[in-house]
Amino acid sequence: MRIAGFDIPDEKRIEASLPYIYGVGPVNVRKILSLAKVNPDVRTKDLTKDEVARLHKALETVPTGGNLKQMVLENIKRLKDIGSYRGIRHIQNLPVRGQRTRSNARTKRGKRRTVGAIRKDVALRMARAGKAKKGGEAGGKSKS
Repeated sequence: MRIAGFDIPDEKRIEASLPYIYGVGPVNVRKILSLAKVNPDVRTKDLTKDEVARLHKALETVPTGGNLKQMVLENIKRLKDIGSYRGIRHIQNLPVRGQRTRSNARTKRGKRRTVGAIRKDVALRMARAGKAKKGGEAGGKSKS
């Protein structure tokens, strides 16, 4: 069955089917079902056309789907624009809600990248090569 542009399971109770809609959770389900005057124990496939119409009307009171996603993106953009702490954390792609980042936050920060030390002999060779180039170029004025 399709309600509010989302496919919901037919075999489940309507109370368990409605959370398949983006933006509808357990608390919203109870509000929607009481507003639409639909029994939460009835199966989705057993709904009458009248009950489906009332559900559609009740779902319009709750932001769902694309509208909700757009609202969330606008809120994040507003936080970034005003330069709030949360906005800055969004910009830096770091956790926003106070989580620690020293040892965790792998989901937000990405895969670990090991930063190792350069061996002493390699660093010494690189330093000598850099000085040799600079010494040859700084010989004085050109004669052309």
